[in-house]
Amino acid sequence: MKSKLKRFEIIAGRDNVIEPGKELFNTIKGKWNSYFKNDSPITIELACGRGEYSVNLARQFPNRNYIGIDKKGDRLWKGSTWAVEDGLENVAFLRTGILFIESFFEQAEVDEVWLTFPDPLPRKRDAKRRLSSTRYLDMYKKILKKDGYFRFKTDNTDLFNFTLEELSYRNDLVDLHYTHDLYNSSLRPECFDIKTKYEEIFSAKGEVIKYLRFRFAS
Repeated sequence: MKSKLKRFEIIAGRDNVIEPGKELFNTIKGKWNSYFKNDSPITIELACGRGEYSVNLARQFPNRNYIGIDKKGDRLWKGSTWAVEDGLENVAFLRTGILFIESFFEQAEVDEVWLTFPDPLPRKRDAKRRLSSTRYLDMYKKILKKDGYFRFKTDNTDLFNFTLEELSYRNDLVDLHYTHDLYNSSLRPECFDIKTKYEEIFSAKGEVIKYLRFRFAS
């Protein structure tokens, strides 16, 4: 197992990881299609961890671009390595906190957003820090194209119910569908049976996976 310092050294030399200290980190906003050298749609995976969704979606859909976003460089090393090993040129990784996402994407630059198994932050005082809170949803709305989907998966029932409550206060959503039992739902094909590390762990413990998706109407 490589040490964190070794992993940091490796991703520092990779073009598929954009992080502090690299020129693109400060100039990439509005230029993602130039980075990928195509005009294909862009999907981002928030708090991507090892980037299972980003990499597997890139494998399945070579005519789309994928960006995994996480603040932990040692996690991004794994997804970056998978992409290099598979020769995937339609996936990249951005090392930053989700709070700063508007610094890296122009308005309506993103076609789709995935939020997969984020930290549930169960303490009531941390509600505004949850990545499905209104504060963050407003950010995603700015960078998403009008017809772009927001998709969310979690094993955490409290976080899922919190998210549904947050959505209930909004009047700018269309095409909202959700399930408290993804594997036994007609929505399952939308997730392509891709499982993150945490999904594998929680499913094995008997946790039921929840999923929702919607578009912003205006």
